[in-house]
Amino acid sequence: MREILGRRRRIRFWRRARPAHLGAALTCATEWNWPVLPGAGLRAAGGRGDRDRGCVCPDPDCVVPGAHPFDPGLLAATTDERMIRWWWTNRPAAPVVLATGGRAPCAVSLPAVAGARALAALDRTGTRLGPVVATPTRWALLVAPYTLEQLGELLYAQDRVPCSLRFHGEGGYLVLPPSETGPGQVRWERAPLAGPAAPWLPDVETVVAALVAASVAAPDGGSRLHY
Repeated sequence: MREILGRRRRIRFWRRARPAHLGAALTCATEWNWPVLPGAGLRAAGGRGDRDRGCVCPDPDCVVPGAHPFDPGLLAATTDERMIRWWWTNRPAAPVVLATGGRAPCAVSLPAVAGARALAALDRTGTRLGPVVATPTRWALLVAPYTLEQLGELLYAQDRVPCSLRFHGEGGYLVLPPSETGPGQVRWERAPLAGPAAPWLPDVETVVAALVAASVAAPDGGSRLHY
């Protein structure tokens, strides 16, 4: 009986200590009801110190290495626990890709330097923010779902919209922590609050003006995309 109980304790511990990527995907899908799927990922390292890993997709010039859907495609994004467990059991290190729009969050992303400026400006005005995803090159603010019509009206009201801004809406995607992509590790700059409830999200109207202003004020004037 002691051996059986010990075995049960080890099994329970193993379940609690599930791999980080699987855990993140399950949290998104089963607790927050956000549809996710595995990203393309990076090629295995060829040796010690190998930094040029590249994307596993067949495009040798992939501009977002590892950070996009590949197989399966974006339409496969789901909240089904069994499917998610199967995907990440087979590919434990696969990036966690959020299918934006619909019932899931949308996002607005911009180069990292401009992103830091935008967050500082929003903090000074006391604006409440939701989760913020950061990579070494770009930051993305998660916002409540918006329509193309809403977004079009907002952008039309701006004097200038830098091309370095990216809008992740219906039919788009965003890579979430703790994924690793070509530019480096994906992390939370502003992490979701702990708990089973889905993270609170601001409306896009409350942040877009600050993001545009921060991008225009960037050293390159917001003219470089910085994937």
